[in-house]
Amino acid sequence: MAIKQLTDQQIREWTVEQKDRWWFENVWRGDMPQLTLRSALTGMIIGGVLSLTNLYVGAKTGWTLGVGITSVILAFAMFKVLSQIGLAKEFTILENNCMQSIATAAGYMSAPMISSLAAYMMITGEVIPMWVTAVWIVAIAGLGVLFAFPLKRRFINDEQHPFPEGRAAGIVMDALHTGDARDGLFKAKLLVVCGGASALIKLMSSKAIMAKLWLGAIALPEYLDEWIYRFVTPRLSGAELRQLTISVESDPVAFAMGGLMGIRTGVSLLIGALVNYFIIAPWMIRRGDIVPILEEGVQVFTFKQVVVWALWGGVAMMTTSSLFAFFSKPKVLMSAFTGLFSRRSSGETDLLRPIELPMRVFVIGIPLVGGIVVLLAHYFFGVKIIYGVIAIPLIFVFSLIGVNSTALTSITPTGALSQLTQLTFGAIAPGKITTNIATASITAEVASNASNLLMDIKPGYMLGAKPRQQAIGHVLGILAGVLISVPVFYLVFLGDGPEHLTSKEPMPSATVWKGVAELLTKGISQLSVSAQWAALVGAILGLTLESLRLITKGRFWISGVAVGLATVIPFSTCLAMFLGAFFFWVAGKVCTNPETSANRILVQNQEPICAGVIAGGALMGITVMMIKTFFL
Repeated sequence: MAIKQLTDQQIREWTVEQKDRWWFENVWRGDMPQLTLRSALTGMIIGGVLSLTNLYVGAKTGWTLGVGITSVILAFAMFKVLSQIGLAKEFTILENNCMQSIATAAGYMSAPMISSLAAYMMITGEVIPMWVTAVWIVAIAGLGVLFAFPLKRRFINDEQHPFPEGRAAGIVMDALHTGDARDGLFKAKLLVVCGGASALIKLMSSKAIMAKLWLGAIALPEYLDEWIYRFVTPRLSGAELRQLTISVESDPVAFAMGGLMGIRTGVSLLIGALVNYFIIAPWMIRRGDIVPILEEGVQVFTFKQVVVWALWGGVAMMTTSSLFAFFSKPKVLMSAFTGLFSRRSSGETDLLRPIELPMRVFVIGIPLVGGIVVLLAHYFFGVKIIYGVIAIPLIFVFSLIGVNSTALTSITPTGALSQLTQLTFGAIAPGKITTNIATASITAEVASNASNLLMDIKPGYMLGAKPRQQAIGHVLGILAGVLISVPVFYLVFLGDGPEHLTSKEPMPSATVWKGVAELLTKGISQLSVSAQWAALVGAILGLTLESLRLITKGRFWISGVAVGLATVIPFSTCLAMFLGAFFFWVAGKVCTNPETSANRILVQNQEPICAGVIAGGALMGITVMMIKTFFL
């Protein structure tokens, strides 16, 4: 069934009251079950589990993924099967929507742990107590919810912005619940099968676990080029290629992430990785700027030795590239602020008052929770009260900008927002590195939460859901994500202390936060001369690449952010993501007939395949880490 929507002319000309009345009369589904016990429990369980996939993916690549569509397909299939065997009624479309709101909110809760909080622990060398992390994440996420819902009326009800990822989730739910059930079950089967295969590959790649199971003979190599080293040891500038991370890894998660990110980002990552690991790193090794460490009396190079030097050029490139892209569209920026208070009521009765969150919740809640966040920042991280107070109005500004970007592109510029805060407090509080990190955590993480949660509200508006119940669902999702992802983060990544945070996975996002804070608070003069030149060249390259994209209107599509990111991610991961992007790009070019099985699987269902691979591989990856930590 086609989703009802206003025409472009109606969106431009109607008042917000007219649009609300049209929605109330044509879209709202009345008292259809939505926030039920089973939708809440299903969303909390699925979201809590999927938050671990974001923990793994974020630690590996620095990105977090929306889990909405994955959760929608899983829940639909589960209750479809249960209804067929007489154990439960089918999910209503609004129950599924509420479930995805809860699950997606839970999925985002891992973001601070692989960025701002990890950077803080890397800088201080101290482990933040687990309860502090949990309370902090709940506080900033709750503040994000309070900032999100007042903006809903403008961005969703009035201006009807697309929020592409949220719109996609709404279309998928409409297709599953009103279309051919067999197609929905086919998507679910693909997701589960690919998830199981990915988990099996990840398990078989652990030689230690396979040996304990007496299956060592069939263990898969973690890197597919291991057999080469039995005969020859390829080197660059005296360093083994594998020490420079130049390998072919067997982790399917990075491959699937490439499938979701697309060929342009994949190629940009590969370009950055080739230049960094084949040209610049060997050059710096010859110069003596990248030095080896001693392991059992032997000098070896590691990823950490390379990234400690390379990150300065990469961070500079990502910072200038993201900030230039951010400010290069003044109309988009202005639209984030214009119209916020310009629409006046025509005197009509507010039909949505009984189902929207009451305005008093925000009027009372934002100052109250904002004050709590300021006090927590002071007691947890030593941030002066005045600096915390300054950060709160910045949240409002950054939330407007972040929501506007997410509404149009589904891209939330968290990196740019955090760097803006770090630049601001680098000037306000020079030399205070922990203040730099903590205040950026407040503004960027809250703005990110507000932006992402509005994207999850969009499908509810499309399908006629009750916003008030979605708000409650978001809070349940926050609690579920924190309860599951925080303990796992501490068990898996902090067992050996913060100095070993990057020993299991590269933690690129945290490395960037740390690098920017160090640069702003310690001064660029503290870097080696070659690193200073790298930072300068990286900054110029970031500006140049984004300028070319703007001038050519996207025809020059190499991304400065992706090229810079490749300097803080191992080459093997960049290669795997490129191969995934390339594989699905070729499939789209070759399998063009929609009637063929290849097109139906690889093209029409690319997202369920990639989502399944990521979920299965990431969950098994976390499980393998825990087994190695506590049992081997």
